[in-house]
Amino acid sequence: MRKLIATVFNYSLDGLLADEGTEFWKFCFDLPENREPDDPAQLDFLQSAYAHVMGRTAYESIAGSMTTSTDHPFAPILNAGRKVVFSRTLKTADWANTTIAAGDTADEIDKLRLGGEGHIVVWGGVSLWRSLMRLDLIDELQVSMFPYVAGEGTRLFDSVPASYRLDLVSSTASRNGIVELQYRRHR
Repeated sequence: MRKLIATVFNYSLDGLLADEGTEFWKFCFDLPENREPDDPAQLDFLQSAYAHVMGRTAYESIAGSMTTSTDHPFAPILNAGRKVVFSRTLKTADWANTTIAAGDTADEIDKLRLGGEGHIVVWGGVSLWRSLMRLDLIDELQVSMFPYVAGEGTRLFDSVPASYRLDLVSSTASRNGIVELQYRRHR
């Protein structure tokens, strides 16, 4: 059965995601790791994914930037990869290799998980992450913790179960102080 791995980028020390237009957002995207990601392990992780899962808002944002990018390292991976967008309002998906999942979230995830090994990358957005956590479907969280106290932004873990135990798998610090945290859902 394939693992569902949520990738949480741009997360602050005070537990906030970088909302577009905030000082924290500017800080995050001024760092080379975000402007020009080149970590071979991260690129391999994305390349080897069975599918890339997104909510409608994340899909529209990522599709808009990746389909027009000529030099971002994620562009060839995502443009060629299998993508599933979870939405009950989106009627068409113009990004190549994209299907729309409009049914029951747990059923749709179960369909993706069956049939093999490997992993499924969950890019977000926040509503999708929270929904998957409430349904206890996420197997791992990969969190990029930035050395920044944001004070404003979106809380990732609002409206999720009060008891959601995770086990630390690894932690790696970059030269800019970003800590890559990998947690596995405790079962």
